[in-house]
Amino acid sequence: MKNFDLSEMSALVVEKNHPMRAMLRGILRELGVKKIYDTATPEDGFDAFNHDQPDIVLVDWCPDFDGIGLLHKIRTDPESHNPFAPVIMVTAHSEADRVIQARDAGMTEYLSKPVSAKRLYQRISSIVESQRAFVRISEFFGPDRRRQRVGITDDDRRSGTQAH
Repeated sequence: MKNFDLSEMSALVVEKNHPMRAMLRGILRELGVKKIYDTATPEDGFDAFNHDQPDIVLVDWCPDFDGIGLLHKIRTDPESHNPFAPVIMVTAHSEADRVIQARDAGMTEYLSKPVSAKRLYQRISSIVESQRAFVRISEFFGPDRRRQRVGITDDDRRSGTQAH
């Protein structure tokens, strides 16, 4: 893994739990991020997102905290200053269906709690190293959900096998 200088990056942490917000701010500081904003609600998060214009957003998602709704606003609301902003969904829910739901809502990366500096840095590095194209189709707008390039070029790419 490369060593990236994150000192020019700004981050927004949207997390309802104050100790978790403080911990994420501390980790980001340790990683070199100097401009860190935080809010305790998705509503305030969207306002801060537009006002502070962070380079990256970390969003909680749990019962009574609509992180998916905030992600949707960032991606599709006409008032969103940057629908292409990288969004890391940070949640205690690591079930496959939740990861898929967040992916299908347009998140850039998924980080399960408990969070470590190493795992957060890996997610940020992944965003820096592998900037994915954005896709807009019917009800989806976000980073291309396909993580791997498939060497199939004919019409039958989806099945994973080439037509003969």
